[in-house]
Amino acid sequence: MSFLSKLVTLFEATPPTNTRCSSAARASPSPHDIIVETLAAVVVVSVGLVLGAEKLKPISWRDWAGEIERDGGARNPYLSLEERYGFWDIRAKRKEFAEWMRGQDMVAKQ
Repeated sequence: MSFLSKLVTLFEATPPTNTRCSSAARASPSPHDIIVETLAAVVVVSVGLVLGAEKLKPISWRDWAGEIERDGGARNPYLSLEERYGFWDIRAKRKEFAEWMRGQDMVAKQ
């Protein structure tokens, strides 16, 4: 069935459903046993998901980032940010600054 025919079927089915629901007065709210059963099922499923999950491993961000730097390439999620125009390579700038400071010390000592 194409999307258009499904959409037409949906709109054709909506008015009878709407009139049936609005004309029929609800005699009583949902039975208590259904509510209790639903809540119990939600609790059981939630507890099962939590207890069935694998233990989380601690992440050392420094180790992870070092591994990514060594491997490089497509595994680096920040590669697009690092390659953009105007991005500073902090390590290179720090090295450049240290060399400049050593040069200033040499000039001052002479």
